[in-house]
Amino acid sequence: MTRIEKANWIKEKLGGLYPSPSIPLKHEDPYTLLVAVLLSAQCTDKKVNEISPLLFEAASDPYSMRSLSVEQIENIIRPCGLAPAKSKAIAGLSEILIEKYGGNVPETLEELEELPGVGHKTASVVMVQAFGEPAFPVDTHIHRLAYRWGLSNGKNVVQTEKDLKAVFPKGSWADLHLQIIYFGREYCPARGHIMDHCPICSEVGIKSRM
Repeated sequence: MTRIEKANWIKEKLGGLYPSPSIPLKHEDPYTLLVAVLLSAQCTDKKVNEISPLLFEAASDPYSMRSLSVEQIENIIRPCGLAPAKSKAIAGLSEILIEKYGGNVPETLEELEELPGVGHKTASVVMVQAFGEPAFPVDTHIHRLAYRWGLSNGKNVVQTEKDLKAVFPKGSWADLHLQIIYFGREYCPARGHIMDHCPICSEVGIKSRM
């Protein structure tokens, strides 16, 4: 089986398991999505979904967020971890959105990546989920499974993103990045993985190094 053939098979398998994947982070618009993704760094989606409604009740747009102090934001988001850095980033990007973009979230990857606390993965999630632009955000689950399935060499997330974009059709990227995350959590964990019980690894085999 070639890499392209394997990718096509995996795409069909994931499509059958998760036909209509939705982003697991609660949000109402591009701004609340951006903040929720920023909060998810080194934090579970479940915890973000517990805390973000409290933050958005206090401030759900850049203008109302600007009325809060960094300390007030930090007190709300503390359970998500990295609260000092995240609160400064949320306050900083909110100010920039007001001053530079009229309170709107910019719709290019480059502009998003210039915002405080917004890296390539966060920007990619916003591009694909908020604006419907083709992007393939790579998190730790996707990076791990791409190597495990032999779709990438596993050197770094940048290479993994490049490799996955090369083997999957652009129109499938939005669903696939969510499908792979869900699959990794449900069937293909980093530890305690049993290949014979995994609907994909049992068919395509796995790399010896995880």
